[in-house]
Amino acid sequence: MTRERIYLFDTTLRDGQQTPGIDFSVEDKIAIAGLLDQFGMDYIEGGYPGANPTDTEFFGRKRTQKATFVAFGMTKRAGVSASNDPGLAALLAAKSDAICLVAKSWDYHVEVALGCTNEENLDNIRASVEAVVASGREAMVDCEHFFDGYKANPAYALACAKTAFDAGARWVVLCDTNGGTQPPEVREIVAAVIAAGVPGANLGIHAHNDTGQAVANSLAAVEAGVRQIQGTLNGIGERCGNANLVTLIPTLALKEAYSSRFETAIDADRLLELTKLAHSFDELLNRSPDQQAPYVGASAFATKAGIHASALLKDPRTYEHVAPESIGNLRKVMVSDQGGKANFINALKRRGIVVSKDDPKLDKLIAIVKEREATGYAYEGADASFALLASRILGTVPDFFHVESFRVMVERRFDANGHLKTVSEAVVKVVVDGETMMSVAEGHGPVNALDLALRKDLGKYQSEIEDLELADYKVRILNGGTEAITRVLIESTDGTGARWWTVGVSDNIIDASFQALMDSIVFKLLKNRDHVGLIAAE
Repeated sequence: MTRERIYLFDTTLRDGQQTPGIDFSVEDKIAIAGLLDQFGMDYIEGGYPGANPTDTEFFGRKRTQKATFVAFGMTKRAGVSASNDPGLAALLAAKSDAICLVAKSWDYHVEVALGCTNEENLDNIRASVEAVVASGREAMVDCEHFFDGYKANPAYALACAKTAFDAGARWVVLCDTNGGTQPPEVREIVAAVIAAGVPGANLGIHAHNDTGQAVANSLAAVEAGVRQIQGTLNGIGERCGNANLVTLIPTLALKEAYSSRFETAIDADRLLELTKLAHSFDELLNRSPDQQAPYVGASAFATKAGIHASALLKDPRTYEHVAPESIGNLRKVMVSDQGGKANFINALKRRGIVVSKDDPKLDKLIAIVKEREATGYAYEGADASFALLASRILGTVPDFFHVESFRVMVERRFDANGHLKTVSEAVVKVVVDGETMMSVAEGHGPVNALDLALRKDLGKYQSEIEDLELADYKVRILNGGTEAITRVLIESTDGTGARWWTVGVSDNIIDASFQALMDSIVFKLLKNRDHVGLIAAE
């Protein structure tokens, strides 16, 4: 039986950015787009070029290698031709493969929000889609408030969808913008759209989670004929969030009700990366992963002692709906650590490090990682630090240089003009090939000063780190009080465009930062020599 293709559309960088407390920088967007592209998403919607400087800069070049790169924006305004609409012009100028136009499909919104007639709105949809198609880009239309619009005026909502399709839209996306539609309603309304002349192969679903049913509504739409699903990583989004692709993808792949009928771009090998993707994304957001998240949470396959644990040890199928290894997660109750070993072996293999499951060094690595993660390290979000640790335990890492000591001073004083200012200064003593060098630097804060001093003079290695840059720096306090344990996550990049993440943990923020900085520099030197297998973020 031939399975039908379901296309995955990720809107983390656009709709996900509406999440309270989340504000992506250009660097954040580049890093996240890379994660999504490498994982295998079909479409990656990057934002709204022309709406803000960040998105405009992000769309200054194509940001994906394999995925279709999508720009988002509104249809043209009423009373202005498509060729003279500045918003549409910004979309057409974006370096994207496709353009997703948002269009009103609820007549109430047409009247109140747009202030134009229903016919003018249909003309806006038609002319905008035709302009996108004429530019050689793939056109798609998000029919905003479609389900509420259909319930209020079925004929007009259908006319909006049909107009978009007839004008040449590859995808007509039905949006439950307010998130209140129920699964039976979704099935019924999708069926009506298909009956009205828009094929299911050209329909998408965009569900919000205001009643906790965004995933259920997305699956209901698929059952009714929709073949594109829009959602976000870990379900982020405005209000209660969007449909969670991290939940939808394994459900489509591992549940017989869907896997026997449908296929996505995420094959079994890519599915192994799912837990890592979800946790890496949370680390980029500088937040703790949801312990009870379906499939990927740390507790998703955890069982306490007792009758459940006893049965689980006899046969995992007694209390597991899927094998945790299939999505890169771990079982917490086991007779031995073989499941843990399998995960570590896969993680090492992805980095070009081949190790036997019987190698005693592997047991040592597993023990050290578990011990460190118990104290606050998070290697899922710090690939480079994990690669270095594995290389040190399983092989060797050259002793490029040795930091004999460092000192960081922070002074608050008045300058010559009487202005209060805080000055940070760092002194680092480094030994390279037996020669001791002392470097001093001032910076914007103690960590910046330490970074500048550490990289000021590495002797014969100095030229190798000239293109090394710190792209981001995140701090998380792991417990309360003035003696809190601090985790520092540093993102680095170099002239090749590669990005990697390193981690440090300490009760002293400077010491934690120093650990992460050291790992970043050593990783860069090893990378230059191709000694770290597959680079973390390339």
